[in-house]
Amino acid sequence: MTSTATAPGPSAPAPAPPDGPDRGGGRSGLLGLLDLPGQGVRAVVRSAATTPGRLTVIAVGLVLLALVAGLVATLSVQDRDDTISGVIDHREPLAAASQQVYRSLSDADATAASAFLSIGTEPAELRQRYERDIAEAGAALAKSASDSSDVAAASGPVDVLNQQLPVYTGLVETARANNRLGYPVGASYLREASELMRAKILPAAQDLYRVDTARLIDEQDSATGFPWLATILVLALLAALVVAQVYLTRRTNRLLNVGLVVATVAVVLSLLWGAVALIVQGSLVGSGQDDGSHRVDVLVRARIAALQARADETLTLVARGDGAAYERDFGANAVQMLGEDGQGGLLGEARGLITDGEGAAKVADATKAANDWIKAHAGVRGQDNAGQYQEAVDSAVLEDKQGGSAPAFRRLDDSLQAAIDVGRQDFLDDTHNGDRALTLLAPGLAVLAIVAAAGVTMGIRERLREYR
Repeated sequence: MTSTATAPGPSAPAPAPPDGPDRGGGRSGLLGLLDLPGQGVRAVVRSAATTPGRLTVIAVGLVLLALVAGLVATLSVQDRDDTISGVIDHREPLAAASQQVYRSLSDADATAASAFLSIGTEPAELRQRYERDIAEAGAALAKSASDSSDVAAASGPVDVLNQQLPVYTGLVETARANNRLGYPVGASYLREASELMRAKILPAAQDLYRVDTARLIDEQDSATGFPWLATILVLALLAALVVAQVYLTRRTNRLLNVGLVVATVAVVLSLLWGAVALIVQGSLVGSGQDDGSHRVDVLVRARIAALQARADETLTLVARGDGAAYERDFGANAVQMLGEDGQGGLLGEARGLITDGEGAAKVADATKAANDWIKAHAGVRGQDNAGQYQEAVDSAVLEDKQGGSAPAFRRLDDSLQAAIDVGRQDFLDDTHNGDRALTLLAPGLAVLAIVAAAGVTMGIRERLREYR
């Protein structure tokens, strides 16, 4: 048996690698998608190696920067405009409402004490005034508390007022009922009601006023803040346009590029318009804060001191010889309002802030009325200490008593209210004028940004045509 050997022949060629994204170590699927940004960057770099590619990159960058700067500037101005509108239409009225809460409640307490001092049936006008004060306090509280649910510092005082005010009015009604029947316990109920008012209700009302005033100041500060981001972007756009024009001048030997000049003019115009408008607006809103809300706050604090002192005056008489603590409080509030010499205190501060116009005249009237009241109060205390109790009550309660305490206090309160109204109007006038300074600025900046982007597009396109 024989065998044959076969000589080895040439080996079969290896199969060629398949065409596709995996060729040469390429990636496919998810890895390929992840590599797309890198591929895009490499494509841009390769394109930027040529002059047309560089011009395209410059154009895209300038257009994007123009649109982003325009958007940020427009939103910044619109946000500022909305803030000012909120200050005028919402925040300032709420601060005024919280001040009204304190004023009405304090006056109600003093009026209840005055009515209690009257012999026989209480005067109808005092009863009506007390009921009006309570109703006004309730309405002002509802308005002031309308947006306090998400602010812990405001919701706390609001809860106290809502819980304690019905308790106070119930104690006053019990005091009135006992007083009509001639029971001495009526005075105890009235003093308990007044202690509740002074220990819990009025401090809560004052806290609510402070919170609303602080929020008003915060929004005023926000409306006058400097728009750093928008300014930086606009200045960066202006610098980029200048650099691009210098680059084109060196590459093309043409002095000006019309499209880029148009874009630069649009940016400069938006910068100047925005700067002037924001400076005027900030100045007017700041003036509204200094000449309006700040002055009003000083006057409101003076009025609070006066109202507290008035309640002390009447409660001293209700206490019938046991009102030394009320009299000490009266003296402390009088010093806070007028100072030791009768020319300082909060009213002296107000005179330093308000030096002209109707407001100055009203503060001067308030200062004179306050000093007249202090003198009349000294007369009331002299009569009471001399055993002339009914004469002291008449001087403290009767509105038509010549040289009495009641008419002097009423002149003081009316003058302070008038001065506060003048300050509020000054605030509204200045802030409204500040808001008008921003008229059409937001849409104007948006239009100018679009003009700048269009100018860049047209200017670079003309240069690109030269390479086709």
